[in-house]
This record gives sequence, C-alpha cells and structure tokens, in this order.
Amino acid sequence: MAISPTEVRPEPASFRDPANRVFHVGDEVLRGLDTQAAEHWRALTGSTFFPALVAARKVCATEDAPPTLVPAATGTPWAAVLRHERIPFVSHPYEWSFSMLRDAALLHLEILNAALGEGFTTKDGSAYNLQWRGAEPVFIDIGSFEPVRDGEPWAGYRQFCQTVLYPLMLTAHLGVDFQPWLRARVDGIEADELRPLFHGARRLRPGVLTHLHLHGAMQQRNSAASTTEVRDQLRAAGFSRELLLATVRGIEKLVRKLDRRPPGSHWSDYQRTCGYSARDRVAKEQFVAAAVAAGTRPRLVLDLGANDGRYSRLAAGHADYVVAVEQDPTVVDELYRQLRAEGQRRILPLVLDLADPSPGGGWRGVERAGFAERASADVVLALAVVHHLAIGRNVPLPEVIDWLAGLTAPGGAVVVEFVHPEDPMATRLLANKPAGLFPDYRRDTFETLLAARGRITDRLELPSGTRTLYRTVMGG
Repeated sequence: MAISPTEVRPEPASFRDPANRVFHVGDEVLRGLDTQAAEHWRALTGSTFFPALVAARKVCATEDAPPTLVPAATGTPWAAVLRHERIPFVSHPYEWSFSMLRDAALLHLEILNAALGEGFTTKDGSAYNLQWRGAEPVFIDIGSFEPVRDGEPWAGYRQFCQTVLYPLMLTAHLGVDFQPWLRARVDGIEADELRPLFHGARRLRPGVLTHLHLHGAMQQRNSAASTTEVRDQLRAAGFSRELLLATVRGIEKLVRKLDRRPPGSHWSDYQRTCGYSARDRVAKEQFVAAAVAAGTRPRLVLDLGANDGRYSRLAAGHADYVVAVEQDPTVVDELYRQLRAEGQRRILPLVLDLADPSPGGGWRGVERAGFAERASADVVLALAVVHHLAIGRNVPLPEVIDWLAGLTAPGGAVVVEFVHPEDPMATRLLANKPAGLFPDYRRDTFETLLAARGRITDRLELPSGTRTLYRTVMGG
C-alpha cells in the first residue's frame, strides 16, 4: 500500500542532483529516480562490477521498490524508486580520523576503477558519498553512477580533491589536523586556500605539484570557459578512457602513500595515567556492562569520551551499534586502526569535541545534520567526562545534565560517572581555576539534578571512594 506523502521525509542532504532524491519513510531509506537515472540504474544492475561490489559489502545494498512509495518531485512521478540498506549512524568526514578518510578515499577510487572498466563512472567525488558500518567504509551514493563518455575527465575530480585529497595532504605533509578545515565549509578545501601553505620545497611533496598547483592553475585558466568547452578541448587533445583510468590509478597510488603516525598524545596514554586502581577498574566494567544490558537490547549506544574504546567494546557485547566519540584525532585514529584490524562492524569511532560538537551545516544549516540531531541513543555512556566539561570547560552542571538528556531517546538511559571534588583528577583541574568558581560542583547537587531529569535506577561508589557511577532512565 502506498504511504501518504505526510509520512515521507526528504533527506536534507539530497537535493543537489535533480535526477534522484533520497527520502526517509519510517526506518526505510528510499531514492526516487527520473527517467534517465532509472535507465542508468537498469544498466548498472546488468553490469558485472556493481553486484560484485554490493556482495562484497563495499556498496550499500539496494533493491527496486514500488514507485508509489515516494511523492513526485515536481508533479512528474519518479520513473523508479530504490530501497537502500539503512546505515546505523550517519557521520560526516570532519568527524573521521586520518586513516578513516584515507580508507574511504581508497574505497571510492577502487569503485571508480571497477566502474570505468565496464563503461561507468561516478559523477560525484565527494567524501560524503561514503559512510561506515563500524570500521568498514561503504559507498552509498548509487545515484552517482552513470555511463562514461569517451574523451571526458572524471567529473568528480574537483570534489575529490577538495573533500578528500587536500585534507589528507594537509595532515600527511604538514601535520595539521584536517577536521576543522572540512567542518568550516561543506564543499571542502579550495586549492587557493591550501596553495600558499605549499611553497618552496613543500611543492615537491607527493601530489602537491600535480593536484594542487597545476590543478589550481588549470581552474584559473578555464574559469571563463564552459564545461562543454573544456570537454571539447580535452577530446581534441586526445584525452581517452585509458588516460582516465591511468589518472585514477595514479591518484590511488598517491593516496596509499599518504600517511601520518603522530607521536602519542596525553590522551593516548590515559588508561595508564587516569588513576584508577585495579579494583576500581573491575567494579566500573561490571557496572557498565550490567547497565547497558539492563532492559531491552539497545539499538544505539553513545560512548562519550571513549578514549581507547574499552567501554565501547563492553557495550558492543550488549547492543546493536556503538558510536565511540573522542576529541583527540590521534586517539581516534589508533582506535580505528585496531577496530579495522579486528573486523569490527558495530563500533564507529568519531572525532568530536564534546564541548563544541558538530553543528548543522551546508544549505540552510540542515544539509549536514548536527551531532545532536543525529544522536538519539538508547544508552549514553558519559564516563569520566562530567568533570572535564564542568570544571575544564566551565559548563554548569545543569547544562551538562540537560545535554546528556538531549542525546538520549525517550525512555533511554544515561550511565554517568561523577568524579568527586577531592578526586586527584578533579583536584588537578580545580587547581588551574580561581578559588570558589565551582561551589555547586558537589555530589549531592549532581544527584539532585539527575533525579530531576529521570529515575536513578542504580548507583555504585568505586572502591577508591572518590568516584560514583549512576544509571538513570531519562524522563522516568
């Protein structure tokens, strides 16, 4: 039976390509295709490479669906509608670590290379075309595939440079974290922005001369020419599909070379320096495991301040999916490498500053949803986090509790650790603040605030006597 239009929610990030549009209907992800896009889809399903990529889990599972499931875009019914698998948690490239972005890039290039071999290309090159199943990247933009036209370059090359290659070069060559740069602009880093940083001997670093300086110069030279004119010039110059394949393989070779293994940060050694005794650690792990397992199996757990993923792994044993959030890109990158080596598909590590999480971005501020809009978790873990926010970042305790409640689905639970003022870690933070600045940072105040927002079902004071764990059902 057709679903009424009032139940259909257009995906805010899917509007730039009029040939196809993504919609949400309940938990289903649907894509409407116009006549030409539907023809491309039928050709795609008849290819060899596409079904093989889907079977290998490199492209999201997709099938035909009844065209009446989504409304027409401009009065003309969609020629076809597709049903996609649902990604457990949508993330953005500026929330990924270096190795995550590089692996996503390599998958995109692998898919493009396979497509070119059978006469297809991808008209987009954006990092946003990929998502994650845990530590496994997956290509999601089925509408990007189209037949390749001889004599034409890869249409997605500029997007790929701005959202993938330039961020990777920024970090690999200069040691600068790319996340703030990508977050600042939805279309990525322009060549003009990056070129001044790569002067002198830096011009000779891998990929810089070809993909930054020469590419930028070509853009400036052809700025007044139409896309058709540029294509005609390339055809006249003998640009061929073989040259296009060689170019893609050259980019892939470059991306594989790019790497950065920075020295350990303060947070990378946190488990050894955090001050937990062996008894504290055992008691905390038992409490967290029991708190996540209590009640209905969670579909989504957020682990805020996940560090090395110790508690994310515990939660993954009792939940469908875990998003492990950590501020330090170095720590997230190491966690990702470990999860990738383990073949972990149920823990997604993300780079995120809890006191400055990803806001909404892009067109009208909703094209890329903010973290709070995406996070509706059945269980939120906030372990050894509250004191860093309340003391380290001067966030009032009521604000911290309201924030935790806002990340929790109706009836969901927050598992939170309160570090007492006399705890060594809290004392260290307080020593750097003016005396008397945090008079309300007390255990009784914290419990009162928790109880006002939900029902405290369990509590445990750790053996050290300076930290207490709580499980609270929000809104209960």
